[in-house]
Amino acid sequence: MMEWIQAAIQWLGQHPGWLSAALFGIALVESLAIAGVIVPGVAMMFAAATLAGQIDMPLLEALLWAGLGAIAGDGLSFWMGRLFQGRLDVLWPFTRYPRLIASGERFFHRHGGKSVVIGRFVGPIRPVLPLIAGAFQMPARRFFTFNILSAVGWAPVYVLPGYLVGSAMALDIQLPSHFYPAMGLSLALLALIYLVFFRLHWGLGEDSAFYRHLQATVMRSERGRKLWQTLSSERPQGSEFPLPSITLMVACTALFALWALLSMETHLLDALDQNTSAFFATLRSPLLDPVAVGITLLGDPALLTLVSLSGILFFWARGMGAAAFHILAAGVTVTVVTTLMKAGFAVPRPEAVSIPPSSYAFPSGHTSGITVVIGLTASFVAQEWPPYRRWTIYAMAGVPILLIALSRLYLGVHWFSDVIGGLLLGLAVCGLTRVSYSRYDRHRLVGNALSNGTMLSVAVTAAGYVLLAYPYGMARYAIAG
Repeated sequence: MMEWIQAAIQWLGQHPGWLSAALFGIALVESLAIAGVIVPGVAMMFAAATLAGQIDMPLLEALLWAGLGAIAGDGLSFWMGRLFQGRLDVLWPFTRYPRLIASGERFFHRHGGKSVVIGRFVGPIRPVLPLIAGAFQMPARRFFTFNILSAVGWAPVYVLPGYLVGSAMALDIQLPSHFYPAMGLSLALLALIYLVFFRLHWGLGEDSAFYRHLQATVMRSERGRKLWQTLSSERPQGSEFPLPSITLMVACTALFALWALLSMETHLLDALDQNTSAFFATLRSPLLDPVAVGITLLGDPALLTLVSLSGILFFWARGMGAAAFHILAAGVTVTVVTTLMKAGFAVPRPEAVSIPPSSYAFPSGHTSGITVVIGLTASFVAQEWPPYRRWTIYAMAGVPILLIALSRLYLGVHWFSDVIGGLLLGLAVCGLTRVSYSRYDRHRLVGNALSNGTMLSVAVTAAGYVLLAYPYGMARYAIAG
């Protein structure tokens, strides 16, 4: 099989005009029911993406073709499930994989519609989940919504590593000595997390096999038992160890280190930054500018400081001094780290607005700041919900973060790499804060007059700030020249 892949890639190198079709076809087969289990799609996609980087195919084009192939593959699997519903256990080739089909059914019953999104990244059951969704009569509109959204996240994960390797080979970049150890450590941590929680299907909740195995292992020693008990919080559903927060902290720190290395030490992301900037520049219009300015003002450091102070006062009034301190510490941490990195990396901003910000570009302070504020708010709210429903809170919290990040790109004050760097940095700080606070998390945030009043004051403060800063914002973010 590997010899065949090598021969196919060699042929594509001689006929690059077929590379787009190859990316589409590989992604389709990788996502197709049962075929994705047999065909080494990951190796094929890495090889094709490497070739795309070597021949300087636009990254967005490579991502587009791979994403479309993944959508088509899952779509075909979904309609196959509709066609053969009730007969999957008696038809070839499904009869050869009864355990795989059964695992997919259990996963679908447990996670419902979002299994289509989660399952795209989950090892062997990934190619059968769309089949199961079709067989269980999931509404087509809902399926394709999840299908398209998950493909947007899947394509970069599968295409970027190979593309960056190919670009580096083509450019023959001379990298500093610290690049390889830092990149190797980051990749090793990410690979371990991916292996444990996706390929081996080990979950993060207290009902998962990995959680129970980790608890049993740690409890064998006195020091481990104290650490577990110290970090665990008492929730309505019982004691809860912050394994998701630890995973978030480690994964985002590793990703940020890797992203910063690629951004600062290589030119692999330059084309992506330039193309993204040019794309958003074409969208500028008098109709969208006021909306983008209003959204981006919601991420201004001054407003985020006022909102954070409201949260600190709220928790202090509730007698939750530890929560107030951790919010303060998170705000100070993300501000100091972002400021120091901007000055240290000294990445120039795009020259697209009349009055560009005086600070440097990487990482985006608006993105890192709003990620910490919204992320911590969501985490306090989600802790009051059962673990299997918390994804709803985090999905809702992602909307304002995404809008503010997009506003920075639309207005032309940040590169794409700046925004991704700010997001990863903010998530890492959120994870660290939640891990540290878990030892004090003994309170429930039930609704009352104080919490309602705090929410109202935050809304009034945000609206007032945007109204006052809006005129200057419009002049500041006007197109240069």
